[in-house]
Amino acid sequence: MEHSLYMRQALAEAQKAYKVGEVPIGAVLVVDGQIIAAGHDLRELLKDASAHAEILVLREAAQRLGDWRLNDATLYVTVEPCAMCAGAIVQFRVGRLVYGAPNNKSGSVDSVMDIVRQPGFNHQVEVIAGVLEDECREIIRSFFKEKRKLK
Repeated sequence: MEHSLYMRQALAEAQKAYKVGEVPIGAVLVVDGQIIAAGHDLRELLKDASAHAEILVLREAAQRLGDWRLNDATLYVTVEPCAMCAGAIVQFRVGRLVYGAPNNKSGSVDSVMDIVRQPGFNHQVEVIAGVLEDECREIIRSFFKEKRKLK
């Protein structure tokens, strides 16, 4: 499986977010080599703190597949998920998570805590970290650097 191919799709979603002033985090969900859902953060546009890329993509995928159990899916995200998104990934029973850049302030897979591989939960997620890490980090860095200049 070529993880960088799908991460590039997630980066394209992050770029869409960047262009409309949203935090540039993108996600795609893949099953059997097919992208089932793709999206990016929409918190500002929707005025919804839960409108993270991962949540939106998981909801869309479940609707398209007709099942909230996404055991055979791989979720690609440009940045390590937060606690809310990591919890949703577990609840949706995602089989594999692939992310790009770590999130040292609120990452809830490897950086601050690990929600997706808790042995006490009835579902643990396979994790692959660091796919296109430099590119994923750079888009976030650029976005916040630009935001600071505007203040």
